[in-house]
Amino acid sequence: MSLEDRAKATAKNIEGKTQEAMGNLTGDPEDKAEGKAKQAESELRHGVEDLKDKAKETIDRA
Repeated sequence: MSLEDRAKATAKNIEGKTQEAMGNLTGDPEDKAEGKAKQAESELRHGVEDLKDKAKETIDRA
């Protein structure tokens, strides 16, 4: 697990939530959509890190 990669994914999620909230406040659907996309990217990055962790655990047990 890369702590740095997890931190980047969390930052991307926060950035996305903020952008989505600004889109809601201003009524800008593009900002709202971009914010949701950043949150989805964050979830994907966390998923990749989870897979890396599981692979490392499997290799370490072998």
